[in-house]
Amino acid sequence: MLHRFHLEEPETVAEASELLSRFGESAKIYAGGTELLLAMKEGLVQYERLVNLKRLIGLSDVGQEGSEIRIGALCTHHQLEGSELLQRHLPSLVKLEQNVANVRVRQAGSLGGNLCFAEPHADPGTLLMALDAKMIAAKSASQREIAAEEFFVDAYETSLQPDEVLTEIRVPLPTAHSRSAYLKFGYLERPSVGVAVAFNLNGVLSEVRIAVGCAGPAPRRVAEAEALLEGKSREEAQKNLPQAGGVAGRASQAISDLHGSQEYKEHIVGVLLKRAFQSAVG
Repeated sequence: MLHRFHLEEPETVAEASELLSRFGESAKIYAGGTELLLAMKEGLVQYERLVNLKRLIGLSDVGQEGSEIRIGALCTHHQLEGSELLQRHLPSLVKLEQNVANVRVRQAGSLGGNLCFAEPHADPGTLLMALDAKMIAAKSASQREIAAEEFFVDAYETSLQPDEVLTEIRVPLPTAHSRSAYLKFGYLERPSVGVAVAFNLNGVLSEVRIAVGCAGPAPRRVAEAEALLEGKSREEAQKNLPQAGGVAGRASQAISDLHGSQEYKEHIVGVLLKRAFQSAVG
């Protein structure tokens, strides 16, 4: 059962930031609430105040500006899975969103809330890392850009400052040679392992990015595995995939739990990397 709490409803990012600064650890941002309210009901966390961001204007839009796709942090998963812009330019993200949790979560849950809660078995952060996304964090008088690979610190921990609000996710607009894919595996509702790959394919692979999530406390980019595919032809890259998969599996920081043993998860990382690569090249 939920304990009593105050609901604050700021109308600007500056107001939200001021509330977070004033009340400190006794306050928590509320966006979709699909993860937060469940944790509060289970008694895992308690807050005296929830700072509701739903009244903030301009954080629920998806658009293109120059060479970037800009996604408002309050966009729901349902909104993103139906976005024509994303379907045209980032089909791998649309496919991911179509398979987030369940219909109820996709209707209410927001992308920004998912990223900020940093639940270890969440999907979006892993793919956004491979897509070279940037997170825009704002407070009263300033904003800053955080690379996706620097955003996640540990389980349920991000690099956001206590008074910062995640307002937007920016993804570079893919080119005609861009390829990307995300695959996950799990026998429960939450995935046990998720693997994302992105690269340009124009004769050889370039700008290869590989990220692994869900297996350990936070998604991680795996530069050593990327190096095994960088500059290689499609055929050469395929030959190196087993080695790259082994490297990525060990780098995943897999933890043995109800979702599988460490060794099992590391093996699945390699399997998913091969399949994700094949899906990306088509």
